[in-house]
Amino acid sequence: MWRFAIQNLISRPVRSLLALAGLSVAITGMVGLFSVAEGINRMVSETFSRIPVLAIMQAGAPLPLFSRMPAAWGDEIESMPGVRVVNPEVWTRVNVMMGERVIAPPRFLFGTGIAAREKLKADVYRDAMVEGRFLNASDRGQLHAVISRQIAEDHDVGVGEELAVNGDPLEIVGIYHCGQLMLDVSIILDIDVVRRLNRFDRQSVCAFYVEPDGTVEDQVLVNKIRERFRGREVKTSEGIPGVLATGHPLIDLLLAIQNWLSARGDPLTSPPVHNDPEAEPIEVRTASDWGERFKEFSADLNLFLSVMTGIGVVIAVLSIINTMLMSVTERIVEFGILKANGWNRRDVMLLITCESAVLGVTGGIIGCLLGLAGTSIVNSTWPDRLQLYASPSLLIFSFFFSTFLGISGGLYPATWAMKLSPMEAIRRG
Repeated sequence: MWRFAIQNLISRPVRSLLALAGLSVAITGMVGLFSVAEGINRMVSETFSRIPVLAIMQAGAPLPLFSRMPAAWGDEIESMPGVRVVNPEVWTRVNVMMGERVIAPPRFLFGTGIAAREKLKADVYRDAMVEGRFLNASDRGQLHAVISRQIAEDHDVGVGEELAVNGDPLEIVGIYHCGQLMLDVSIILDIDVVRRLNRFDRQSVCAFYVEPDGTVEDQVLVNKIRERFRGREVKTSEGIPGVLATGHPLIDLLLAIQNWLSARGDPLTSPPVHNDPEAEPIEVRTASDWGERFKEFSADLNLFLSVMTGIGVVIAVLSIINTMLMSVTERIVEFGILKANGWNRRDVMLLITCESAVLGVTGGIIGCLLGLAGTSIVNSTWPDRLQLYASPSLLIFSFFFSTFLGISGGLYPATWAMKLSPMEAIRRG
């Protein structure tokens, strides 16, 4: 039966190829679209799984870049039971690098408290060093920087050479490589140097990187820190520009997540109301917090992608129905003769279903291969901007979904052909 079905499809090459092309394109688009969502989910989960600490930022700030808090709060946090190290951070945007305007991908000056950083048991940047050394006490107040391998390759610089950032010559003392888009964008310096270069308020920080000592559960510690600062007011000269774009598509997506959560009235992302004793001026985030928030956003993103994929799927199904219906119409006499020679209705229906299933299976294989190749091409072409991921589960689902579409597309033509009696089929022919 399968051999007979394949021979029938080959005997009508143009129509079969058009139906196959329509289904393959639909499956390719499905794999491509959902690989965007899976790539983002994978990037976020892998990034935050490498940061087993607490991140404290101003309430309403989607990223440390847009956060401002009093630096003195770090001492209060460090004095709390369960806290081992508090590392202050200052983040600013790089506008010009080596005389060229920086737009996309973005680069950031990351100022860190070197003394506190040296106390950390785990440091995502220090543990990812591939050349040179990380910052130490001798780098305090100096224009010494640790940069990502991506930045080093983009500007053809190495350890011991200078990198001009915003007009200031920075001496490269080390190079790191995390392999994550959200991490390999930083130029790391002493926090006071970043403040000086950017006229950043010396009494303020963007975030606190808190390493627990393990004596208190993370969620308990989070609640205690939030309670400690409840009702306080963060005084800044400007509001948090949450709608600004950084130029990085994935980082800007996180900004979109922030705006989406704020629109829903998320209590953890809404700006505090001044003079409200119950207002929370800070957010304390764990890796699991990011994961939970992103799952909510991913659900809406997947819904949008499903609608977009559905358009292609409908076109593909209509193409298969048209192909099989025309094939059945042209072969009415053939079916009449087959029935007259002992074929029953089930045999005719099985033949047409097999033909449509062959289209579905072949279209699924081609679509999955094209989708996988497309994601690889995109990732290799823009390695510092996009990280698509076509997971095995996505490819397997796409293949079986294509097979299901092929079989479904042949059901109506098969049912119609099945109802014809042998004599009626011969007369129609």
